[in-house]
Amino acid sequence: MEQPSVCLWIKYETFTVGVLQIPPPSKFSMHYLRKMATYVRTKGGDGGYPRLSWPMWRHIACGKLQLAECLAWLYFETFDSLLERSAEERLEWAEAVSHCRSEEEIDKLKNKRSVDTLQFLLFLYVQQLNKVSLRTSLIGEEWPSPRSRSPDLDGKSNSQNKNMDDHNHLVFVLNHLSELLELLLDPEQLTASAHTTHDSMVSVEAVKALNFLIEGSVGQNEVIYPVHELALWQPILATSGYSRLSKMFCFHKLQAWLRSVLGPNPFGTAVCFQKGKKLAWAQQVEGTTKRAKIACNIYSAPKGHKVVVMTQVYKQTLAKSSDQLVGAHVKIHRCNDCYIYLLSPLRSVSIEKCRNTTFVLGPVQTTIHVHSCDDVKLIAICHRLSISSSSSCTFHCLTSTNPLIMSGNMNLTFAPYHTYYPMLEDHMARTGIATIPNYWNKPLYIGVDNNEMPVYQLLSPKEFYLFVIPFEIEGDTMEIPGGLPQPYEKAIRQREQKIQNWQKTIKEAGLSKEQRKLFQNLVEQEFCEWLDQTGHRQQLDSLIPAPTSSKQTTC
Repeated sequence: MEQPSVCLWIKYETFTVGVLQIPPPSKFSMHYLRKMATYVRTKGGDGGYPRLSWPMWRHIACGKLQLAECLAWLYFETFDSLLERSAEERLEWAEAVSHCRSEEEIDKLKNKRSVDTLQFLLFLYVQQLNKVSLRTSLIGEEWPSPRSRSPDLDGKSNSQNKNMDDHNHLVFVLNHLSELLELLLDPEQLTASAHTTHDSMVSVEAVKALNFLIEGSVGQNEVIYPVHELALWQPILATSGYSRLSKMFCFHKLQAWLRSVLGPNPFGTAVCFQKGKKLAWAQQVEGTTKRAKIACNIYSAPKGHKVVVMTQVYKQTLAKSSDQLVGAHVKIHRCNDCYIYLLSPLRSVSIEKCRNTTFVLGPVQTTIHVHSCDDVKLIAICHRLSISSSSSCTFHCLTSTNPLIMSGNMNLTFAPYHTYYPMLEDHMARTGIATIPNYWNKPLYIGVDNNEMPVYQLLSPKEFYLFVIPFEIEGDTMEIPGGLPQPYEKAIRQREQKIQNWQKTIKEAGLSKEQRKLFQNLVEQEFCEWLDQTGHRQQLDSLIPAPTSSKQTTC
């Protein structure tokens, strides 16, 4: 009888959301992680193993790995955010933080947090995805080699953002599988030279830790299983190396089995774009050579695996609010001169190589990452915002963690969240994001020297205006969640008072019918000129529904 076919792949979210897009600290190398693995096991239940407490990780990170405490918490909290928690649990944490009156009280809350020790070790190891080696920088070649690079969405190679390339995820794990497994072993399983022996054994608990990285299915079955359940599946026990006698896995057999069945992620961006359903959300603009390409796997992907990819949307307004987007990982690439509204609760968003575009997003449960963008405006509520290699961008955000400013940025502007749509509060509740805490105005430099001239500024209240979403949607939200900071609220009230005074002056001027008509024509003329000068006419024109006979692209 033919042996059942097991397919494994690398979990998309572990790398796209869990790996910070900066070179990792040098002490995240295997040498130091082995030492950490031994140390936490010796501490046992004292916050070391099997659950690693925040105080223990802070002691290791700051005292032994020489990390700043803010960076230590960033890694700890990033890993914690990947864990499956209900929206209610996330809101409870936000409420507890909002009640804290001092940093000491917040520290007491943090001290109660703990994570799975073995999975956290794997999390620290995979941060090396963005490691830059001296050798490759000297020879002008980036890892992985050109032969193993996967094509970008527009057919060109893309080595700039390894986090978003699921082919890179697979190559990384295959190249480092032996060390990843070694991290899970009991220290006595390693030789004095820190290598496995032929009879090294891996516990079932250790294999369960691999669930952080790997999942799979049997044959064409759409049901997804964690890797440890597949490794313990009765028909393949001999292949996976499991011994009923010791109730453990043979290290080398387990490694060989994993290598033989690991393959491309059937729900990743590459497969989504090549085989997913093409969506006719955008129109092809006449007189241009660009074609909007939007694809998704939402009709075949199970919960937590939705991916939507859009690229080369050009000079259009694209708006969507539907179940198709709920909980999706969204990748937006090379969009220019657009207004893009995605008004649904999302899981994560990556915005790359976009220019002169405004993005208005529903609440994002994990991370929004903006990379290599210019003159982009982002309006969003999210758990975390990170920015790299971008310039002249403005961020109107409500975010429960400090925005991360990474390398290569110039002229960034941060401002308070300044809009709403009727379903917004309901969507916030579904993603577990509250209005407090809100760190929109407290960005953090990560992986960059901040002793030089600051690369960001806070928007002046004098330049602050509210943003109105021009669509009718049913719902109960009638105001900006959490309100506006006092200086910005004051600026809005003063501007409204000026408008009221101006209207009163016109009303009391005693103009004749002809004078009022002439005055109205002058105001409309000035307004039209302002629309042309600012580029807002494009947005207004694109809000007009296209004729039913117009053709829409389907790819």
